[in-house]
Amino acid sequence: MTCTKETVKSSGLNIWSSKNEDGPAPVVDIIMVQGLGAHPFYSWVKKIPLPNTEKPKRSRVQFWKGRKLQSKGGEDSTAEVMWPRDILVPLFQDARIATYSYKSDWRDGTVKTSLRQCAEQFLNILSQHRQQSDEEKRPLVLIGHSLGCLVIQQALVIAIHQREFTNLRLSVAGIIFLGAPFQGSDAALFGTWLAKALRRDTALLELLKKDSPTLYDLSRDFWGSYSAWDLVCFYEMIDAEFGPIKTQVVSSQSATLPGKRMIFLNTDHSGLNKFSGEGDENFTLLLPEIQRMIRDGLSIVVDRHRVKDASTASHGNVHWMVPRAINSLFTGRNELLCRIQKAVHCDSISSSDKQKRFVVTGLGGQGKSEICLQIANQMREEFWGVFWVDVGMASTAESNFIAIARLLGRSVENASDALQVLATTKQSWLLILDNADDPNFDYQDYFPSGTHGAILMTSRVPECKGYSPEQFEALEGLGNEDAKELLLKASNISKQSWLSYNDQAETIVQLLASHTLALIQAGAYIAQGHCQLHQYPKVYQRQRKRLLQFRPKQAQSRYHDVYATFEASAEVLEQSKSEATEDALRLLAVLSMLDSAILPCQIFEGAWNNSKKIKSASSKDSNEIDDLSRNHVLRLPGFLVAEGDEWDSFRLVEATSQLVSLSLIIQHNVDGLVGLSMHPLAHAWAKDRQDSKQQGVAWVAAGCILTLSRQNSTMWQTQERQLLPHIQSYLDIKIGRVFSFGDESIVVPILLQCGWILSNMRQDTRLSHLLEDIFIGINKNPEEPPKESLPLYDLRAKSLLNTGKNKKAVTLLEQVVKIRQTTLAEDHPSRLASQHELASAYQANGQIKEAIALLEQVVKIEETTLAEDHPSRLASQHSLASAYQTNGQIKEAIALLEQVVKIEETTLAEDHPDRLASQHELAGAYQANGQVKEAVALLEQVIKIREITLAEDHPDRLASQHELARAYEANGQVKEAVALLEQVVKIQEITLAEDHPDRLASQHELAGAYQANGQIKEAIALLEQVVKIEETTLAEDHPDRLASQHELARAYEANGQVKEAIALFKQVVRIKRVKFQMEHPSRIASENWLSYLLKQT
Repeated sequence: MTCTKETVKSSGLNIWSSKNEDGPAPVVDIIMVQGLGAHPFYSWVKKIPLPNTEKPKRSRVQFWKGRKLQSKGGEDSTAEVMWPRDILVPLFQDARIATYSYKSDWRDGTVKTSLRQCAEQFLNILSQHRQQSDEEKRPLVLIGHSLGCLVIQQALVIAIHQREFTNLRLSVAGIIFLGAPFQGSDAALFGTWLAKALRRDTALLELLKKDSPTLYDLSRDFWGSYSAWDLVCFYEMIDAEFGPIKTQVVSSQSATLPGKRMIFLNTDHSGLNKFSGEGDENFTLLLPEIQRMIRDGLSIVVDRHRVKDASTASHGNVHWMVPRAINSLFTGRNELLCRIQKAVHCDSISSSDKQKRFVVTGLGGQGKSEICLQIANQMREEFWGVFWVDVGMASTAESNFIAIARLLGRSVENASDALQVLATTKQSWLLILDNADDPNFDYQDYFPSGTHGAILMTSRVPECKGYSPEQFEALEGLGNEDAKELLLKASNISKQSWLSYNDQAETIVQLLASHTLALIQAGAYIAQGHCQLHQYPKVYQRQRKRLLQFRPKQAQSRYHDVYATFEASAEVLEQSKSEATEDALRLLAVLSMLDSAILPCQIFEGAWNNSKKIKSASSKDSNEIDDLSRNHVLRLPGFLVAEGDEWDSFRLVEATSQLVSLSLIIQHNVDGLVGLSMHPLAHAWAKDRQDSKQQGVAWVAAGCILTLSRQNSTMWQTQERQLLPHIQSYLDIKIGRVFSFGDESIVVPILLQCGWILSNMRQDTRLSHLLEDIFIGINKNPEEPPKESLPLYDLRAKSLLNTGKNKKAVTLLEQVVKIRQTTLAEDHPSRLASQHELASAYQANGQIKEAIALLEQVVKIEETTLAEDHPSRLASQHSLASAYQTNGQIKEAIALLEQVVKIEETTLAEDHPDRLASQHELAGAYQANGQVKEAVALLEQVIKIREITLAEDHPDRLASQHELARAYEANGQVKEAVALLEQVVKIQEITLAEDHPDRLASQHELAGAYQANGQIKEAIALLEQVVKIEETTLAEDHPDRLASQHELARAYEANGQVKEAIALFKQVVRIKRVKFQMEHPSRIASENWLSYLLKQT
């Protein structure tokens, strides 16, 4: 029945041409596909004004009766031209003309769909309307507008791989694209934002974003099969208007295909599919293309079907040698399946001089074999023979090949002869070579010669992609949504309930890193009632090894469980007794003690260099508890044995290659530097496969590598973000247990060196816990340092300072300094270092005079014993300048810091922490001296670097942001100061204790910024909180406590609380007059404020 305006369907095919039961059948179908969110009728309608006469003129197209809109005055003023019905139907009376509609209005909260779903539905509905013998091969002209063009593209790509759509695909005589967003559109960004604001589904809008990788892949797949077909692209010339905004919805570049004709229409994007009549200037450009496609397409379509019909006789499956049925749990991988089908597709229309191949590589248990089963079943009828060969063992492979030959009626004695049988078979065949996992075997021997047939190979060996350099896939974990679906399926949870389990499933998917077999095992464990979905993560943390070795009773994989898949690769190494494979196993054990994230390989060279220095040093044992010795060098793995004068990476590279070849580790090249990583489950297996003794050996070896490499300070500073997870994972062990891995002389230096690494990385909480465990492990009192263990107490003092426990740090360091003053010479580096640290503790504790006196003494000695650019001398000068600044000696601070910065800028890299720290300190001194612009410029430079090299919550990065905010406020950039300080405070409230000095300092500064911004109440609330804490944690005369009280008094005054302000200022001034000299800026500021307020009252 012919469609009308009233009967038009919102989803499906709407046929506008009349069917003449007695007349001839249509000779062509013209199908038009609407765009995103379009109306099924008005999408194709152009409204035109009617002439203001009693008898309107009639156009050449005379079918507008009953299709007029009423004006506000009640008179007819416009007419509707629905051009598929009103223009095309009269022009092409031997055509069936229809529009295709689908629900894609993102503004409708009930609509949730994807491009693939739209395309599949279009294919199915169109196919249902072409079932009759006179329809299935009828030429077809497709016209798409906007998203409708992509629906056509996706549909035709799908049709390549599904035999039931072959006739439909071959019948396409031509395609006209009207404003196709092949490369996406900037306008989609606005729609995405609006959809998110309205909480609507954004899937289609996200797809349409400019330079979308999904659209790129779609165009590439489409072009690969249809580049020779008749395609024409039209694009808009006029900008569309969205309120005050004018923009081109789809650019000419995005709307066209390479090598295809492009024609512009004088309209905006929405007008590309609207015409007023046969004489419409835009329609006159479109009409000849439709006419030509119908005229030329008839013979093209007939020829295509003739070739297909001629080849059908040789198609159809006769021989099927596949070991098992597909797994009902198989989920996702649709894009990969389409790529493989396209690569091995048996298409006699385009003969090839190359054998069709596709290689799938990847970690065990990711579903490589299951993908092959899917391909075999989906393409079964396309191949005369489908043959499966397990090449995991040579004997199995040979017996499988012999079986194929016998199936084909030939008697052979070996695999070579069987391969010759396949090579000479003219019919189409698909050969699947599964489990090509031995990196030392040349699988080229299993490829039949010639160009016949198609071969699909699976392997754990990445190098196997060389058998098909252009068509391969390095398989990774399932996509997030597919992984959750697989888990919920395997857990036997009904589909209706999946949405309520989404967050729980997400947690498990992240925990198992989307590993396919692991998700199936987890689901089976849950399905069998061992735990609930939400309980699995906790059970996993306690019983990881048991869960990853759990085997489903049904539908088991070849290796049964996750760990067995990895162990199969390890067995390949263990069977070989070569030096390279033994090194590989040692490297695997070392990596298992670290993190699964990328480990910079520089760390191995750094460890080798330091081990060489230790071996060449005096054999006299050091008395220091944290010294690494020759005994540590002896515990390095064999591939790091210090031989020769230069670092030779050969054995490390060989060991790495062995593990990479089995997909047990992944090699990366980041900015020219090599790194190694592991899949989290492979990493867990590598650790769990070792018994307690083996783990102890591996832990010590890994610790020696980490700590020996510390001498390469540049590497540790520049690679801090990458190295942090490794030191964290390495220490994620009960410290009491590690003392069973070796003597204290081995274990304690490793732990203390790791402690210094944590200190440098400002992992303050972790360092505190580590020290607690060490003191228990070696049975030492943390408050009473003995002479032989002073390095341990140096580290404890540093930890106390970093966590804001300044009084305790002073007490401990005074003891340490006292011992070293009686045992070491005045200029001994360890004695000077202790005095330097004590001075820093004095300054942090508000004892500024003591800090200055001690630092001046240290600097004086170092200036006579150390070179001008020695790091220790520069560090002491830096600290002295900081103390000068706190004491109000700003000019002295600037002079000293400028000297330090000048030297460091010539001796240290731009991103060196010491150089950045000095620049930070100099910027603070500049600000205190009124040189605000210089301070801002220098701090912005420091922060730019630290935002690249340091984590968001690193104390040094936060400190520089804090200081920059102060400078912004002083420079009048109050809003920027508030925004930056709020960001700093938000992070510190998560990472630091309530009474930590850094957190209090940032809250203090934020309150000052609030006050400058007129947010007086917020300032008072924050300062009262800070002052309350500092009154319980800091001495009465501590500069920080006095500064916060001063600031609170100012806020009180601004809020009209003058009495409270005067009372607080009196208290502050009384203490500062005792604490500071008359010329101290802080004392002067408080005295001036008090004097001003007293005069006002």
